[in-house]
Amino acid sequence: MTEKVTIADVARLAGVSRQTVSNALNSPDVVREETRQRVLRAVEQLGYRVNQAARQMRTGRSRLIAIRIEPDRDGINGSVLDRFLHGLTDSAARSGYRVLLYTADDDQAEVDTFEDLLGAYEPDAFVLTSTHHGDLRTAWLLDHKVPFVTFGRPWSADSASASHAWVDVDGAAGTAVATRHLLDAGHRVIGFLGWPSGSGVGDDRREGWARTLAAAGVDPAGLSRATSDGVADGEKAAHDLLRSDLGVTALVCVSDSLALGALHAARSPGLAWQPGRGPGGGAAERPVAVIGFDDTPVAKAVGLTSLSQPLAQAAAHCVALLTTLLDGQADPGEPPANVLLEPSLVVRQSA
Repeated sequence: MTEKVTIADVARLAGVSRQTVSNALNSPDVVREETRQRVLRAVEQLGYRVNQAARQMRTGRSRLIAIRIEPDRDGINGSVLDRFLHGLTDSAARSGYRVLLYTADDDQAEVDTFEDLLGAYEPDAFVLTSTHHGDLRTAWLLDHKVPFVTFGRPWSADSASASHAWVDVDGAAGTAVATRHLLDAGHRVIGFLGWPSGSGVGDDRREGWARTLAAAGVDPAGLSRATSDGVADGEKAAHDLLRSDLGVTALVCVSDSLALGALHAARSPGLAWQPGRGPGGGAAERPVAVIGFDDTPVAKAVGLTSLSQPLAQAAAHCVALLTTLLDGQADPGEPPANVLLEPSLVVRQSA
């Protein structure tokens, strides 16, 4: 039987003290990066495994960050949070944490799961996704003084004065970039396919489109349609706009699911070409342009221009905010930190 590798063996090989090995594994922020890497190489070479039970007894921390797995919907937009989860797992590992996954169908079920997990596994913190108006989850975690960060703004309050840390992507900035791209290409009457009013994310993305059109002298009234987030729903809503007498020649969509449906509609017989203005301002027929949001693998496969969220960067910020909270480095006199990132437009054949 192979002799068990101890922390003293790792310290000897790395040329550091046992306390430094412990710090490198449990509190990597207090160790120089060069030293931490030397310790990690020794750990890998010797095959050392940390005794998690002993670590938790010693530090009072489980080194676990819990996050819900989002339910699968149409197989398109679900990939967004899959990529965020991958980035979170990677960033957490680099900071000495592991990710604990759970499922829940709604807010109340998730709150019940919080209690179960805290009793059984004692995660150090939670990352919440899919924030919305009247979110029960944030109120419960705040009341119970459980550390957490949200990927998504607290839509029920002024986000700048929120009572918890958050990271988000500026949807309005993204749709503004998409709309300007279409205006620069000569489009004027640009429609928008979104979700029903009341969705914080959806309303934010619609605002960027509407504000940019208005700034260009185009009244956005009547140019948007709200529908459920599905390919068939997007196709139906796009048909409604494109067959109207509004003269719509381009569409900005709140998601790639709606954009894929819009693309089907825009490429259907009789709608593939719409009267518009040529580059010189004269009348010309042009293909209907479509832009999505989230830059999913489907967008790349079908040549859909789409807005890409910096998901790995968002995940890294979430972990950084959590480690600041957990290590007691947050200034209690300052409001909780927040980070707002901008998406980027990935131009393909559709616009």
